[in-house]
Amino acid sequence: MRTTLTLDDDIAALLKKESRKTGEPFKQVVNRYLRRAITAPKQPARKRFKVKPWNLQLPPFTKVEELLEWLEGPDHR
Repeated sequence: MRTTLTLDDDIAALLKKESRKTGEPFKQVVNRYLRRAITAPKQPARKRFKVKPWNLQLPPFTKVEELLEWLEGPDHR
């Protein structure tokens, strides 16, 4: 089948480079990569990562020192 295909410049450059490297005609390289992409097994979608926050029931702290004292006691230094 003959058709016109417009390629992005970077893709065309990569295909031409591959054609020169392998000695295959440009058309064959394009077909090989299209065939490979279309017939490749589809990867399942990744399961979304969800963060489940925990309520630690901490009192509100305005300074780090207050938190350290609450966690480690008054002799934390």
